[in-house]
This record gives sequence, structure tokens and C-alpha cells, in this order.
Amino acid sequence: MTKSDTVPPEELTSRDFSEEEDPFGLFGAWLEEATEKEINDPNAMAVATVDTDGLPDVRMVLLKGFDTQGFVFYTNFESAKGREILATGKAALLFHWKSLRRQVRVRGPVETVTEEEADAYFHSRPRGSRIGAWASKQSEPLESRFALEGAVARYTAKFGIGDIPRPPHWSGFRIKPLQIEFWHDRPFRLHDRIVFARPEIGHGWSKTRLYP
Repeated sequence: MTKSDTVPPEELTSRDFSEEEDPFGLFGAWLEEATEKEINDPNAMAVATVDTDGLPDVRMVLLKGFDTQGFVFYTNFESAKGREILATGKAALLFHWKSLRRQVRVRGPVETVTEEEADAYFHSRPRGSRIGAWASKQSEPLESRFALEGAVARYTAKFGIGDIPRPPHWSGFRIKPLQIEFWHDRPFRLHDRIVFARPEIGHGWSKTRLYP
């Protein structure tokens, strides 16, 4: 039995997570609780990038996997976020679970997932989503909704009832964190903040409590 089995999340104190030494284990526990409490998409996260002028961009995507290597999501590499991540090799993430009054921030370098990982996830998607990956020129100007629907119809006819291969421009990114910050709401804005940081991938984590 875990603490979350006996103590409501809103009653958890700073001691319950400040004693944790493994940021990935703590994240997994929080995500598990969010899966039980959040109404929609507990794996939703904001992904922040910068363009060639240093101007920030942010958008919501879905986390599709995580382990001690990092946090994975999939996208069109020709999209704005795809181009920006490929250009800089860096990104930041934010998870916000309003029902639990918690958030997690992640920062670090980014690598592409393997071809095998991308193929496996792509083929697990609904057929319509796989068609959409071919039909959508993500982030490019669209003259009309009818044009998009026409592209979907063309690729639906092209692939018929057979297999739909993964587009060459569609794959996944893995954010390999150098910093993971856990934030928990507390009364009077005296929130709990614990940040795990490491100088390089593969090094050990340091842990620091921050002022709210």
C-alpha cells in the first residue's frame, strides 16, 4: 500500500515528496495519481521551444512514454515544434494537474527516438490518425478545411485497406532532463518546490528546496 492509498493528495505534506531521491520514480507516482484524478488527458504537457530568433513557442502535446532515459512524444518533424527542436536540440516541458494542485517542469536536451520506437508507436495509432499524419502539412498555411478533407480522402484511397507506413517526416522526440522541478500548492502561496538537477546526462542528481 502506498501513501496515496491512505492519504488524499490534497493532504500530502512537503515531507511526502521532499524525501524522495529518484525524480523519475516521483514523477511516475504523481502521474499515476493524476491518471486517477484528472478528467481529461492526465498525460497532457506543454512543450516549449524557441525559433531561430530566440522567440519562444509553446503548445500542448501528449506524453507517450517515459523512463529514466527521458520523456517521449511524437510529432511531424516538419511542424514548427519539430523544426525548432531539430535546430536547437533543446526543449522544456510543463505538466499541470489542476485537480491535484501540482505541476512538474522539465528542461533538457532532446534526441530523436529510434526508428523501431517510432514505427511501433505509429502502428499502434488508430487508422484515421495514421492517415492524418500523411494528409496534414502541419503548421503550414491551409487554404480551406475542404483542402484538408480532400487530402485525407486521397490518402485513404491510396492506402486502401492495406498497411499504412510511417511517413518519413513523422517520428518522436525524447527530452532527456537536466532539471526536473516538482511544485505542490500550499496555503497562503507558501508552495512546496523541490528541484532535481544534474550537470550532464548520466551524472547523479542533486536536490534543492526552492522558495515559493
